[in-house]
Amino acid sequence: MDTLRVGGGKRLQGQVKVSGAKNAVLKLMAASLLANGTCIIRNVPRLRDVDTMVGVLRGVGAEVQWLDEHILSIDPTHGLSHEPPEQLVKDMRASIQVMGPLLTRLGKVKMFQPGGCVIGQRPIDLHLKGFQSLGAEIAEEHGYVFIQAKGLHGAEVHLDFPSVGATENIMAAAIFARGTTIIRNAAREPEIIEQQNFLNRLGAKIRGAGTDQIKIEGIEKFQEKEIDYSVIPDRIEAGTYIIAAAMTQGDILVQDLIPEHVEPLFAKLQEAGATLEVSLEEVRIKGPRRPRSTDIMVLPYPGFPTDLQPQMAALAAIAEGTSVITENVFNGRFQYVDELLRMGATIRVEGRSAIVKGIEKLSGASVAAPDLRGGAALVLAGLRAEGVTTIENVRHIDRGYESMEMKLQALGADIERIGAGPGGLGEDGEC
Repeated sequence: MDTLRVGGGKRLQGQVKVSGAKNAVLKLMAASLLANGTCIIRNVPRLRDVDTMVGVLRGVGAEVQWLDEHILSIDPTHGLSHEPPEQLVKDMRASIQVMGPLLTRLGKVKMFQPGGCVIGQRPIDLHLKGFQSLGAEIAEEHGYVFIQAKGLHGAEVHLDFPSVGATENIMAAAIFARGTTIIRNAAREPEIIEQQNFLNRLGAKIRGAGTDQIKIEGIEKFQEKEIDYSVIPDRIEAGTYIIAAAMTQGDILVQDLIPEHVEPLFAKLQEAGATLEVSLEEVRIKGPRRPRSTDIMVLPYPGFPTDLQPQMAALAAIAEGTSVITENVFNGRFQYVDELLRMGATIRVEGRSAIVKGIEKLSGASVAAPDLRGGAALVLAGLRAEGVTTIENVRHIDRGYESMEMKLQALGADIERIGAGPGGLGEDGEC
């Protein structure tokens, strides 16, 4: 099992390029099951989650090939199965995104309840209610979900919570439904816009992504065509390196990002004393000698993203003053707190809030990544700590960061992987 060794005290300097967005590409890969031709997807990050989704698609009968280091070819036209492989579904929650496409294409789907990071209750009720509104019948037993429909029809679907996954699944399910579907209280994340753009390239008629109301006009089928699509940059990876610079008195240029996607973070880092110079596709960040405390309220997009909350807690742990971080998306997001406490942090969790009293110096310690973003927070804390920090369960970090230690090494960090291979690669050398 791989471990990261992080030596603290190095100031990050240089430039780093952002990889393709994990939370977008996984959904586009699932959506490609609807295509009536080959989908070429570019700027695909080499991650464990991408590898898992490749396995899921192959498991239902799609032909998936790597054409280059970051280019995938997906051909779903040679017959698909309605039952994704159970073990891979257990490994990754994003596998649930094949439900909508398979239901639409085959009229039925049988799926094990998905797994992934344990960061709180994330039931799939909203997905299922959306499918039912479109005319599907649902049965659940022995951990499986059975969904079938002789023919889907348009409907008005009101989401109780603006769930990204439910919004995307319902969009996919409604493409061939008779009539018009309207999703109200839809999620507004950039990844929703990305899926709309991808599906419209295939021939769908969707508009409204990026607002809280999405309209899908049902069509009979997609025309036979090949599409070539490039994935947007990963706003969470970009934000992680930006926070790393702010924590280490760094001076780095983050390239290949869309600044508008990270604006809530910019505002908080400026409150903390960082200097930012933002241009069209890059941002230069200069960290203060010591950050100031800042309160964080996590909300659905365009609010502060839950996927950057643990990293900001690491910054708050060494900030001047006391910060209050309130999590309103996932109720289990604070599992990383126990690990930061091992490093000397002063944090108290009260319900959905963490009260973080900043101290000047963290201490290196042996810790374990509890989940993807919590693992990233521990890396950032290790960069600022005195001494050496060793981080176990690196597989969580590899799910969402492409070669994290290599990118940090290029910025001057004292970090190395002890184990089988570079970040993002599986034990068999494939990603």
